[in-house]
Amino acid sequence: MSIGQAVSIMRGGIFEILILSAPVLLVAMVVGLIISILQATTSIQEQTLTFVPKIAAIMLVLALLGGWMFSSLADYTRQLFGMIPDMVK
Repeated sequence: MSIGQAVSIMRGGIFEILILSAPVLLVAMVVGLIISILQATTSIQEQTLTFVPKIAAIMLVLALLGGWMFSSLADYTRQLFGMIPDMVK
């Protein structure tokens, strides 16, 4: 296996991680921002007020996009296993 192949595999893995984690992180960020704006306007500084809605939103996104995430990760894994014979040459 050449250095170019190793870099290509690492780049693909990092890209896959970014694509799979982006929806969850974006939803958590948006929910956190909305809750923090509400907290700033109402002067309520309760920590659980941000934690519970974020967890609920993350679970909802995982429930909705979990199938797509799993199939995307499975496709990437199949691609990696398909590259094994070329790596040993």
